[in-house]
Amino acid sequence: MTDRALSVVRAGALTTVQDLGRPGYAHLGVPRSGALDPRAAAVVNRLVGNPESAAVLETTLTGCAIRPRGPVTVAIGGAPCPVTVDGRPAAWGAPVRVAAGALLEAGCTTGGVRGYIAFAGGVAVDPVLGSRSTDLLSGLGPPPLADGVVLPLGRPVGPAARADVCVPWPAPPAELVLRVRLGPRADWFTDAALRAFTSGVYRVSAMSNRIGLRTEGPALERARDGELPSEGMVLGAVQVPPDGRPVVFLADHPTTGGYPVAAVVDERDLPAAAQAAPGTPVRFIPVR
Repeated sequence: MTDRALSVVRAGALTTVQDLGRPGYAHLGVPRSGALDPRAAAVVNRLVGNPESAAVLETTLTGCAIRPRGPVTVAIGGAPCPVTVDGRPAAWGAPVRVAAGALLEAGCTTGGVRGYIAFAGGVAVDPVLGSRSTDLLSGLGPPPLADGVVLPLGRPVGPAARADVCVPWPAPPAELVLRVRLGPRADWFTDAALRAFTSGVYRVSAMSNRIGLRTEGPALERARDGELPSEGMVLGAVQVPPDGRPVVFLADHPTTGGYPVAAVVDERDLPAAAQAAPGTPVRFIPVR
Protein backbone atom coordinates (compact mmCIF):
# COMPACT_ATOMS: atom_id res chain seq x y z
CA MET A 1 0.00 0.00 0.00
CA THR A 2 1.51 3.31 -1.08
CA ASP A 3 2.06 6.08 1.43
CA ARG A 4 1.30 8.69 -1.25
CA ALA A 5 -2.36 8.96 -0.28
CA LEU A 6 -4.65 10.57 2.26
CA SER A 7 -7.84 9.50 4.01
CA VAL A 8 -10.77 11.86 4.48
CA VAL A 9 -11.81 11.88 8.14
CA ARG A 10 -14.30 14.77 7.93
CA ALA A 11 -15.43 15.90 4.51
CA GLY A 12 -17.09 19.14 5.66
CA ALA A 13 -20.03 20.94 4.04
CA LEU A 14 -18.62 20.66 0.50
CA THR A 15 -15.05 19.72 -0.33
CA THR A 16 -14.05 19.03 -3.92
CA VAL A 17 -10.91 18.38 -5.92
CA GLN A 18 -10.08 21.36 -8.16
CA ASP A 19 -7.33 22.48 -10.50
CA LEU A 20 -7.28 25.03 -13.34
CA GLY A 21 -10.36 23.41 -14.89
CA ARG A 22 -11.15 22.12 -18.38
CA PRO A 23 -11.62 25.14 -20.68
CA GLY A 24 -12.34 24.61 -24.36
CA TYR A 25 -15.21 22.12 -24.15
CA ALA A 26 -18.22 24.44 -24.05
CA HIS A 27 -19.23 23.20 -27.51
CA LEU A 28 -19.70 19.78 -25.88
CA GLY A 29 -21.77 21.23 -23.03
CA VAL A 30 -18.90 20.92 -20.53
CA PRO A 31 -18.28 23.90 -18.20
CA ARG A 32 -14.80 25.17 -17.41
CA SER A 33 -15.05 24.23 -13.73
CA GLY A 34 -11.80 24.60 -11.70
CA ALA A 35 -11.04 26.48 -8.49
CA LEU A 36 -13.47 29.34 -7.83
CA ASP A 37 -10.62 31.36 -6.33
CA PRO A 38 -7.77 30.42 -8.69
CA ARG A 39 -5.40 32.95 -7.14
CA ALA A 40 -5.67 31.27 -3.73
CA ALA A 41 -5.26 27.81 -5.28
CA ALA A 42 -2.15 28.97 -7.14
CA VAL A 43 -0.56 30.40 -4.00
CA VAL A 44 -1.02 27.29 -1.86
CA ASN A 45 0.43 25.23 -4.70
CA ARG A 46 3.50 27.48 -4.84
CA LEU A 47 3.92 27.20 -1.07
CA VAL A 48 4.35 23.41 -1.28
CA GLY A 49 6.49 23.45 -4.45
CA ASN A 50 3.77 22.40 -6.91
CA PRO A 51 3.08 23.87 -10.33
CA GLU A 52 -0.05 26.02 -10.40
CA SER A 53 -1.80 23.30 -12.41
CA ALA A 54 -1.67 20.77 -9.54
CA ALA A 55 -4.99 19.66 -8.06
CA VAL A 56 -5.92 20.90 -4.59
CA LEU A 57 -8.87 20.51 -2.25
CA GLU A 58 -11.44 23.33 -2.22
CA THR A 59 -13.40 23.51 1.06
CA THR A 60 -16.59 25.42 1.81
CA LEU A 61 -17.21 27.25 5.13
CA THR A 62 -16.70 24.29 7.49
CA GLY A 63 -13.31 23.05 6.29
CA CYS A 64 -12.36 19.38 6.45
CA ALA A 65 -10.05 16.92 8.21
CA ILE A 66 -7.66 14.48 6.53
CA ARG A 67 -5.05 11.93 7.58
CA PRO A 68 -2.09 11.36 5.24
CA ARG A 69 -0.68 7.84 5.01
CA GLY A 70 2.84 9.18 4.63
CA PRO A 71 4.64 12.40 5.61
CA VAL A 72 3.63 15.32 3.39
CA THR A 73 4.05 19.08 3.17
CA VAL A 74 0.71 20.90 3.17
CA ALA A 75 -0.41 24.52 2.82
CA ILE A 76 -3.88 25.89 3.59
CA GLY A 77 -5.02 29.28 2.30
CA GLY A 78 -7.94 31.15 0.76
CA ALA A 79 -10.61 31.85 3.38
CA PRO A 80 -8.92 32.20 6.80
CA CYS A 81 -9.50 29.35 9.24
CA PRO A 82 -7.85 27.71 12.25
CA VAL A 83 -5.45 24.89 11.36
CA THR A 84 -4.46 22.06 13.68
CA VAL A 85 -2.28 18.95 13.44
CA ASP A 86 -3.26 16.31 15.99
CA GLY A 87 -5.09 19.05 17.87
CA ARG A 88 -2.12 21.42 18.08
CA PRO A 89 -2.26 24.81 16.30
CA ALA A 90 -0.41 24.96 12.99
CA ALA A 91 0.28 27.73 10.48
CA TRP A 92 -2.32 28.99 8.02
CA GLY A 93 -1.00 30.41 4.73
CA ALA A 94 2.39 28.73 5.07
CA PRO A 95 3.89 25.28 4.40
CA VAL A 96 3.37 22.76 7.21
CA ARG A 97 5.02 19.34 7.47
CA VAL A 98 2.46 16.73 8.51
CA ALA A 99 3.66 13.35 9.76
CA ALA A 100 2.28 10.04 8.52
CA GLY A 101 -0.99 9.24 10.28
CA ALA A 102 -1.38 12.70 11.86
CA LEU A 103 -4.78 14.39 11.71
CA LEU A 104 -4.72 17.66 9.76
CA GLU A 105 -7.83 19.78 10.26
CA ALA A 106 -8.94 22.98 8.57
CA GLY A 107 -11.65 24.45 10.80
CA CYS A 108 -14.59 26.70 10.02
CA THR A 109 -13.74 29.84 8.12
CA THR A 110 -13.39 33.04 10.12
CA GLY A 111 -14.02 35.11 6.98
CA GLY A 112 -14.74 34.28 3.38
CA VAL A 113 -16.19 31.02 2.09
CA ARG A 114 -13.69 28.79 0.28
CA GLY A 115 -10.40 27.42 1.56
CA TYR A 116 -7.71 25.63 -0.44
CA ILE A 117 -5.48 22.79 0.71
CA ALA A 118 -2.41 21.92 -1.36
CA PHE A 119 -0.30 18.80 -0.84
CA ALA A 120 3.24 18.43 -2.19
CA GLY A 121 2.78 16.38 -5.37
CA GLY A 122 -0.87 17.38 -5.78
CA VAL A 123 -4.05 15.33 -5.52
CA ALA A 124 -3.53 12.65 -8.18
CA VAL A 125 -7.04 11.45 -9.04
CA ASP A 126 -7.51 10.40 -12.67
CA PRO A 127 -8.03 13.39 -15.02
CA VAL A 128 -11.15 13.68 -17.18
CA LEU A 129 -10.83 15.78 -20.35
CA GLY A 130 -7.45 16.94 -19.11
CA SER A 131 -8.58 18.10 -15.65
CA ARG A 132 -8.97 16.60 -12.18
CA SER A 133 -11.66 19.13 -11.23
CA THR A 134 -15.00 18.14 -9.76
CA ASP A 135 -17.82 19.61 -11.86
CA LEU A 136 -21.05 19.74 -9.87
CA LEU A 137 -23.21 20.51 -12.91
CA SER A 138 -22.09 17.85 -15.39
CA GLY A 139 -20.83 15.31 -12.86
CA LEU A 140 -17.40 15.05 -14.47
CA GLY A 141 -14.37 14.47 -12.29
CA PRO A 142 -14.31 12.90 -8.83
CA PRO A 143 -17.44 13.23 -6.68
CA PRO A 144 -17.41 15.65 -3.72
CA LEU A 145 -15.44 14.21 -0.84
CA ALA A 146 -17.15 11.91 1.66
CA ASP A 147 -15.91 10.61 5.00
CA GLY A 148 -13.65 7.59 4.53
CA VAL A 149 -12.64 8.33 0.93
CA VAL A 150 -8.97 7.75 0.07
CA LEU A 151 -7.30 10.09 -2.45
CA PRO A 152 -3.93 9.41 -4.12
CA LEU A 153 -1.14 11.98 -4.02
CA GLY A 154 1.51 12.59 -6.66
CA ARG A 155 5.25 12.77 -6.13
CA PRO A 156 6.69 16.13 -5.04
CA VAL A 157 8.36 18.00 -7.89
CA GLY A 158 9.85 21.05 -6.19
CA PRO A 159 10.95 22.34 -2.80
CA ALA A 160 8.43 23.94 -0.46
CA ALA A 161 8.66 27.65 0.24
CA ARG A 162 10.87 28.81 3.12
CA ALA A 163 9.31 28.59 6.55
CA ASP A 164 9.52 32.38 6.92
CA VAL A 165 7.66 33.16 3.68
CA CYS A 166 4.87 35.72 4.06
CA VAL A 167 1.93 35.74 1.64
CA PRO A 168 -0.20 38.93 1.32
CA TRP A 169 -3.62 37.26 1.35
CA PRO A 170 -6.49 39.58 0.36
CA ALA A 171 -9.16 39.94 3.03
CA PRO A 172 -12.60 38.49 2.24
CA PRO A 173 -14.79 41.28 0.86
CA ALA A 174 -16.94 43.29 3.28
CA GLU A 175 -18.67 44.58 0.14
CA LEU A 176 -18.48 42.83 -3.22
CA VAL A 177 -17.97 45.29 -6.08
CA LEU A 178 -18.38 43.68 -9.50
CA ARG A 179 -17.45 45.56 -12.66
CA VAL A 180 -19.83 44.70 -15.49
CA ARG A 181 -20.31 45.36 -19.18
CA LEU A 182 -24.00 45.64 -20.01
CA GLY A 183 -25.39 43.22 -22.58
CA PRO A 184 -25.80 41.20 -24.64
CA ARG A 185 -29.51 41.22 -23.67
CA ALA A 186 -29.74 44.46 -21.71
CA ASP A 187 -32.51 45.56 -24.12
CA TRP A 188 -34.77 42.93 -22.56
CA PHE A 189 -35.02 45.11 -19.43
CA THR A 190 -36.60 48.50 -18.78
CA ASP A 191 -34.43 51.56 -18.30
CA ALA A 192 -35.62 51.71 -14.69
CA ALA A 193 -34.53 48.10 -14.17
CA LEU A 194 -31.04 48.78 -15.52
CA ARG A 195 -30.73 51.85 -13.28
CA ALA A 196 -31.71 49.72 -10.30
CA PHE A 197 -29.21 47.05 -11.34
CA THR A 198 -26.29 49.48 -11.57
CA SER A 199 -27.17 51.75 -8.65
CA GLY A 200 -28.94 49.52 -6.12
CA VAL A 201 -27.41 47.29 -3.47
CA TYR A 202 -27.90 43.53 -3.63
CA ARG A 203 -26.83 40.89 -1.16
CA VAL A 204 -25.29 37.46 -1.65
CA SER A 205 -27.95 34.78 -1.24
CA ALA A 206 -27.40 31.68 0.87
CA MET A 207 -28.58 29.74 -2.20
CA SER A 208 -25.30 30.52 -3.99
CA ASN A 209 -23.02 27.65 -5.02
CA ARG A 210 -20.25 26.75 -7.47
CA ILE A 211 -22.68 27.15 -10.37
CA GLY A 212 -23.72 30.70 -9.62
CA LEU A 213 -23.71 33.52 -7.08
CA ARG A 214 -27.38 34.27 -6.47
CA THR A 215 -28.44 37.68 -5.22
CA GLU A 216 -31.24 39.19 -3.16
CA GLY A 217 -32.40 42.70 -3.98
CA PRO A 218 -34.35 44.72 -6.55
CA ALA A 219 -36.08 42.53 -9.15
CA LEU A 220 -35.28 43.58 -12.71
CA GLU A 221 -38.40 44.32 -14.74
CA ARG A 222 -38.56 42.95 -18.25
CA ALA A 223 -39.18 45.25 -21.20
CA ARG A 224 -40.48 42.37 -23.31
CA ASP A 225 -42.33 39.11 -22.77
CA GLY A 226 -41.43 35.61 -23.86
CA GLU A 227 -38.19 33.69 -23.64
CA LEU A 228 -35.04 33.53 -25.71
CA PRO A 229 -33.94 30.44 -27.58
CA SER A 230 -31.06 28.88 -25.66
CA GLU A 231 -27.76 30.60 -26.39
CA GLY A 232 -24.17 30.32 -25.19
CA MET A 233 -23.28 31.39 -21.65
CA VAL A 234 -19.86 32.62 -20.53
CA LEU A 235 -18.11 32.74 -17.18
CA GLY A 236 -19.32 35.83 -15.29
CA ALA A 237 -22.59 36.15 -17.24
CA VAL A 238 -25.30 37.86 -15.16
CA GLN A 239 -28.40 35.88 -16.05
CA VAL A 240 -31.80 37.07 -14.86
CA PRO A 241 -34.34 34.27 -14.20
CA PRO A 242 -38.12 34.87 -13.97
CA ASP A 243 -37.91 36.13 -10.36
CA GLY A 244 -35.84 39.10 -11.63
CA ARG A 245 -32.90 38.57 -9.23
CA PRO A 246 -29.52 38.52 -11.00
CA VAL A 247 -27.37 35.37 -10.89
CA VAL A 248 -23.62 35.61 -11.60
CA PHE A 249 -22.41 32.46 -13.34
CA LEU A 250 -19.33 30.89 -11.73
CA ALA A 251 -17.03 28.03 -12.75
CA ASP A 252 -19.62 25.21 -12.94
CA HIS A 253 -22.17 27.28 -14.87
CA PRO A 254 -24.25 25.81 -17.72
CA THR A 255 -22.82 26.45 -21.16
CA THR A 256 -26.20 27.45 -22.63
CA GLY A 257 -29.34 29.09 -21.26
CA GLY A 258 -32.59 30.74 -22.27
CA TYR A 259 -32.92 33.49 -19.66
CA PRO A 260 -31.58 36.89 -20.77
CA VAL A 261 -28.09 37.99 -19.75
CA ALA A 262 -28.17 41.62 -18.60
CA ALA A 263 -24.39 41.99 -18.22
CA VAL A 264 -21.08 40.15 -17.89
CA VAL A 265 -18.80 40.51 -14.85
CA ASP A 266 -15.11 41.28 -15.36
CA GLU A 267 -13.38 37.93 -14.82
CA ARG A 268 -10.81 39.59 -12.54
CA ASP A 269 -13.56 40.22 -9.97
CA LEU A 270 -14.78 36.61 -9.78
CA PRO A 271 -12.25 35.37 -7.16
CA ALA A 272 -13.71 37.91 -4.72
CA ALA A 273 -17.19 36.64 -5.61
CA ALA A 274 -16.04 33.15 -4.63
CA GLN A 275 -15.19 34.44 -1.14
CA ALA A 276 -18.30 36.58 -0.55
CA ALA A 277 -20.31 35.08 2.30
CA PRO A 278 -24.13 35.06 2.34
CA GLY A 279 -25.42 38.51 3.29
CA THR A 280 -22.43 40.35 1.79
CA PRO A 281 -23.56 43.56 -0.01
CA VAL A 282 -23.08 43.43 -3.78
CA ARG A 283 -22.84 46.38 -6.19
CA PHE A 284 -22.71 46.11 -9.98
CA ILE A 285 -20.61 48.90 -11.51
CA PRO A 286 -20.91 49.44 -15.28
CA VAL A 287 -17.66 49.99 -17.20
CA ARG A 288 -16.93 50.63 -20.87
